[in-house]
Amino acid sequence: MDKSKPDQPKPDITLERMRTFVRVAERGNLSAVAREFRVGQSTVTRHLHELEAAIGLPLLSRTTRSVTLTDEGRRYYQHCTQILRLVDQASDEIRDARGAQEGLIRISCTAALGVLHVSRLIFAFQDQYPGIHIDLSLTDERVDLVEEGIDIAIRLGVLSDSNLKLRTVGVSQRKLMAAPDWLTAHGDPQTPAGLVGQEGIRMINVAGSDTLMLTGPDGTRHALPVGGRLRVDHGLAAREALAAGRGIAPTHVWLVDDLLAAGRVRVILPDYSLPPMPLNLLIVPERAALARVRLLVDYLAHELARLPGIVPARTLAA
Repeated sequence: MDKSKPDQPKPDITLERMRTFVRVAERGNLSAVAREFRVGQSTVTRHLHELEAAIGLPLLSRTTRSVTLTDEGRRYYQHCTQILRLVDQASDEIRDARGAQEGLIRISCTAALGVLHVSRLIFAFQDQYPGIHIDLSLTDERVDLVEEGIDIAIRLGVLSDSNLKLRTVGVSQRKLMAAPDWLTAHGDPQTPAGLVGQEGIRMINVAGSDTLMLTGPDGTRHALPVGGRLRVDHGLAAREALAAGRGIAPTHVWLVDDLLAAGRVRVILPDYSLPPMPLNLLIVPERAALARVRLLVDYLAHELARLPGIVPARTLAA
């Protein structure tokens, strides 16, 4: 007589276990996910073990300090995010059909613009629509909206071809600026030639930042090399360097409007213009029809166009 134990049934693949796996994959830390979900770490661990048992393959590689995806885990993560997004979208559409102004919206925005301006706009929007939750991700990297689960991206600069919906806000004007103390110590250029040899503050992650393109009042274009000992990869660092008198920089007006008003930085060569930067909203097409996303897109398009140095699209079209 065979007294061996019968085979235990495999655990089910549930949405709860999938969500736990996805968040662990994204955060790389079990305790952080446990705090986020307000459960014990043992519950997170159990969900992962049950999911791996259901799949029949290890999805995560665990050490005492970190959790990383296996090759199979990376592939499975991509499928899970798509499945969970479809589930969330189906729920959103049902709620939306009832006219509910609630639910989650995920936004990606360039970091400096997000810190200085977009965050307070989001505060005001949520005061008006308290049922809407917002995840605001601040990064200067061009993330894949669909892959990262982002609904709306606020983008500065020229866009590559995309299948995403586009809402044009306008263009962001830039001016050549420096701190008064810097100009006193190093001279106040009155012509583009006076910029040659001046210390510049350059952006590591902006293509062409080693060349300054200026257009004169008569339409003459000037291409000037930009030197300098300081390069940064964040707009807020460039702002601090400018205010601290570290050199000259082509700067978005919205980045330093308060410093301009306080006299801590000053526009130089005001009759010369720099190429403006397009400002757009990108929306994932599957999310664009949701009422709460439409509300936020309309709100942001209106409010962003009112920021210092932004020339609205309607003005450009006039």
